[in-house]
Amino acid sequence: MTTRTILIVGTYDTKDDELNYLADVIRGQGGQVLTMDVSVLGDPSRPCDLSKHDVAQEGGHTIREAIDGGDENLAMQIMAKGASLLAARLHREGRFDGVIVLGGTMGTDLALDVCSALPLGVPKYIVSTVSFSPLIPAERLPADVQMILWAGGLYGLNSVCKASLSQAAGAVLGAARAVEPPKRDRPLIGMTSFGKTVLRYMVTLKPELEKRGYEVAVFHATGMGGRAFESLAAQGAFAAVMDFAPQEVGNLIMGSTITAGADRMTNAGRAGIPQIVAPGCYDLVDFAGWQEVPARARGQAVHAHNRLLSSVMMTLDQRREMARTLCDRLALAAAPVTFVLPLQGGNEWDRPGGPLHDAEGLQAFVEELRAHCPPTVTLMELDAHINDDAFCHTVLALFDAWCAAGIVKDRHRGETTTLPE
Repeated sequence: MTTRTILIVGTYDTKDDELNYLADVIRGQGGQVLTMDVSVLGDPSRPCDLSKHDVAQEGGHTIREAIDGGDENLAMQIMAKGASLLAARLHREGRFDGVIVLGGTMGTDLALDVCSALPLGVPKYIVSTVSFSPLIPAERLPADVQMILWAGGLYGLNSVCKASLSQAAGAVLGAARAVEPPKRDRPLIGMTSFGKTVLRYMVTLKPELEKRGYEVAVFHATGMGGRAFESLAAQGAFAAVMDFAPQEVGNLIMGSTITAGADRMTNAGRAGIPQIVAPGCYDLVDFAGWQEVPARARGQAVHAHNRLLSSVMMTLDQRREMARTLCDRLALAAAPVTFVLPLQGGNEWDRPGGPLHDAEGLQAFVEELRAHCPPTVTLMELDAHINDDAFCHTVLALFDAWCAAGIVKDRHRGETTTLPE
């Protein structure tokens, strides 16, 4: 079995036993380890491969600065900066194949930065006492991070926490052995959508774009999918984006916990990636099934999608606000943007005669979009529904024209390296 090296990161002054247990399990499964200490005050029981002094120095600081600052948050940010830069450099040098970071809230804060510094395809595992917690905002999550709840792991080893730690050790080593890093032999198109029940364009567009020599990644725009999309857009990973499901923007402004972060629908534009945009499900706000509907949405029509997810229909004023917000975000773009606006509806339930059809609400959205569309954005109105063939034909014609004009670059064609760091 192929040998793989796992970078183990943690505060060895307080979690020495647990981190060494992780290392022992990885070695017992035939892997190798590289250890990084991100402690500030204490020292490990035996030297780590990368000391706390190495970590601080990589970020341009010293341990003495971290101590003398007199603030644990400042100290951990010094260590997070150094650990992130050091991990990124070590990975570029081929020193490790996957990373696992252990911690409570302090360690998790640092772990998110370390994992964000590594490219897509590098196995990234965070074993945390606050995994899956609302303490962790969407914008801090890397596109492909894995989190494991560290049950019974607050202080010292026990049979409960060993169950979590041993699984985590096996998971990161197995992932490092099995991973197929993303290739860049074809330029990548990033597309947002939902399931085929409500939005269907990807069924037509994906194979057509693949025939043109492009790879297409479709992101499920239910918070985490949009976060992954934005993370890759910020890295410049896409040749173009087809952002047809901006609902996460509405979720954000309406106070839903289902959010992709405050930077949703901005990173592609900032990275100079051309965008074709459409308003798929713009009129619905998703809430967790267990979440109390915020005051702004109470009394409005609710569609229960399943036990995890419910959708609230926006009012006229909320649709107008959504239109203005989309325009404000697209105005930041440093590359061409075309907003394809289907005048007959933005989701399957909103067709004439459909259960959530609201002709007045749609008209309010359209009029506000017309009034506030920035001059840098081309508004292309289409007398069709977003799920009609005419929408796909229009998008493909626009995309082909952009390719012919050189707006969509064949970036990454012929390369087989992983995505940008």
